[in-house]
Amino acid sequence: MEKTATELQAPIEMLPLGDSAIIIRLGSSIDEETNRIVMNLSRRFEEKPFAGLIECVPSFVSVAIHYDPLLVKRSRAAAELQHATIFETVCARVQTYLSLGQLNASGQAARTIEIPVCYGGEHGPDLGLVAEHNGLTEEEVIAIHAGGIYLVHMLGFAPGFPYLGGMSERIAAPRHQTPRTIIPQGSVGIAGKQTGVYSIATPGGWQLIGRTPLALFRPQDEIPSLLRPGDSVRFKPITERQYKLFLEGEL
Repeated sequence: MEKTATELQAPIEMLPLGDSAIIIRLGSSIDEETNRIVMNLSRRFEEKPFAGLIECVPSFVSVAIHYDPLLVKRSRAAAELQHATIFETVCARVQTYLSLGQLNASGQAARTIEIPVCYGGEHGPDLGLVAEHNGLTEEEVIAIHAGGIYLVHMLGFAPGFPYLGGMSERIAAPRHQTPRTIIPQGSVGIAGKQTGVYSIATPGGWQLIGRTPLALFRPQDEIPSLLRPGDSVRFKPITERQYKLFLEGEL
C-alpha cells in the first residue's frame, strides 16, 4: 500500500533556510514513495504558488521553498498579521498546501527518457571492477543496469546531474577511496546503491561503467537540464560505432 503524507515514518518538519527560504522535510531516508510525495507537493506549489514564492526545489526527502520576504509581508492577509515573523507566515501558508486533500505517492513519472550508453572500454573503465565486486560478468552488469527503470530523485552536485533511484543492489559498488580529478561529461557511474550521469566534466569518485553521447546539461536551452526531478530514465546499450555516429549527428 502506498504511503500518504500522514503515514510517513518521520514527522513533517519545516525549518528556516536563511532569511528567505524554508525546508519542508518529509522523511529521513531515501525511498521512492517519499520522493513521489515530495514531487506531488512541489507540483502543488508550482501550479498555485502563494504570493511571494520564487521557487521550489525538490530533493530526496525535502522541498526547499525560496520566497521574497517583502512580497510575503505585503501580501499578508488580516489573519496573518498576528504572525511574529515572515517565517511564521510562510509556515502557515505551507501548511495549507499540506492540508489540501491527500498528499500521497500516487502518480506516474512525468516523462520517460531513454539514455544511450556505450558500456565498458575507455568509456567505462570500472565496469570490470563492479562486475568482480559483485561476482558477475561485465555482460551481466550491463544487462542489470540497462534493464532497470530509474526515478530521477533530484538534480545536484553539478548542473543537471541526476541522482537516480531504483538501481538493483546486485550491481552496487563503493566509491573510489581517492576520487578522479576529472570525469568526462556523460560518464555513467555507480556509487553504493545509486547510479547517475556526470552532466559536465568534473572530479568524482563514482565507479564508471559507461558513457552517453547525450548532453544532459544544455545551458543554451530555456530549461537547461535534459532531466527533471520526477522523470523516469531507461538506459539503452549502444556500440562504440553508434556512440561516434551519435556524436557526429548521424543517429
